Amino acid sequence: MFGLSEEQVAEWGMTFGLGAFMLYMLFIIGELAYKAKAGKLGTFILFFVLAFGMLGFVAKAVIQKLWGI
Repeated sequence: MFGLSEEQVAEWGMTFGLGAFMLYMLFIIGELAYKAKAGKLGTFILFFVLAFGMLGFVAKAVIQKLWGI
C-alpha cells in the first residue's frame, strides 16, 4: 500500500492511529466530567481512573525507544 510493507503500516497504525484514538478518549472523559459537573476532584479521579490503562501503552513505547528495542 503506497510502497509500504505490511509491517510499516501496522507500526504506523499502532503509533499514530492508536495515539489519536487515545486523545479522543481523553476528550470524551473531559466531556463526561463537564456534563456530570464533577468538580476538580471528580474530574481528576475520572481522568486518573479511566486514563490509567493508557499510561501502560505510552510507557511501553517510551521504554522501547529508550532501550532501542
